Amino acid sequence: MAQRTMLITNDFPPRTGGIETFGYELARRIPGAGNGSVLVYTSSSVGQREFDRAQPFAVVRDPASTLLPTPRIARKAADLVREHGCDRVVFGAAAPLGLLARGLRAAGAGEIVALTHGHEAWWSRLPGVRLTLRRIGRDVDVLTYLGDYTRDVLYGALGDTARHRLVRLAPGVDTGLFHPERDGLPVRERYGLGSGPVILTACRLVARKGVDTLIRAMSWVRVRHPRARLLVVGEGPDGRRLRELARWMGVDGEVVFVGAHPHEDMPGFFAAADLFAMPCRSRRAGLEAEGLGIAFLEAAASGVPVLAGNSGGAPEAVRHGETGYVVDGRDPGEVARRVSRVLDSPEHARAMGLSGREWMTQEWTWERTARRLEFPHG
Repeated sequence: MAQRTMLITNDFPPRTGGIETFGYELARRIPGAGNGSVLVYTSSSVGQREFDRAQPFAVVRDPASTLLPTPRIARKAADLVREHGCDRVVFGAAAPLGLLARGLRAAGAGEIVALTHGHEAWWSRLPGVRLTLRRIGRDVDVLTYLGDYTRDVLYGALGDTARHRLVRLAPGVDTGLFHPERDGLPVRERYGLGSGPVILTACRLVARKGVDTLIRAMSWVRVRHPRARLLVVGEGPDGRRLRELARWMGVDGEVVFVGAHPHEDMPGFFAAADLFAMPCRSRRAGLEAEGLGIAFLEAAASGVPVLAGNSGGAPEAVRHGETGYVVDGRDPGEVARRVSRVLDSPEHARAMGLSGREWMTQEWTWERTARRLEFPHG
């Protein structure tokens, strides 16, 4: 009998974000996903009905907007494991839902995998949550990490009984959806970007992503490239401040805010860009850092050079000097110099884009990640 997997997560489309993409891309690539071998248990979200109907696997939506390890959620999850005969459970994010692991094992789950992202790495530095992660690590069979940065942080948080359960499971990219042959003209025309250079950033608008550094850098970039535009895709609590900063810096004509867009729209934005930049920076004494950054991978797969901040695991998504650059996300001058370096030489930018595309197709596909999930100890 084929293995049946239940993915339990708060981070699932139609919500947008890197963790949402991670869970969805894995779920649809698990062998037999369209034949009843995958069940997703997740929270409610706007637009869920249309999205869920289009999926090849079953999606069970809890009425709550956030799943927490409460007695009610624990009972519901255990009932689903028994009802659907799920012999494997995957937690889309280890904390806090990984606290349900013991009950789900008692309900019949033979293998339990907990995925970690950036926030577990941050939390592992806090004494109280550190103990929670240690418990989760003891209760699951596999605790994944994104790369060297998250591995090192988690290793320090886990006790001797759980460290051997750490397995690398990095995100991937759909190289068929994100590729260099897409046409960026429709996006350029829709937002009046013209034919000049376009620097794209796409993220949740929070301070850690470094969009304010990009806006400050534009005052230098436009001296060398007066037709350059910064295209900002995303929304978030920092949005108002960033718009005011662009006006204050006198670059509001060069910075174009277009709001949040669904993931399926993003290939067109990358196609319109000459450079993707997200100069993220660590905050709160290192407690808040970038885990990795799927957007960096999608840009590279699209043949676009990448500029990443030196926060957390973000540098692991860039080959410095080959597929893009790693910069200090707090230094607008350095960001401006690197942006201008790419825009100064289209040939250099094209070579970086080709190198990034080749790297993605060789080492960063979702198929590779899904195989790793199937055989985590292989």
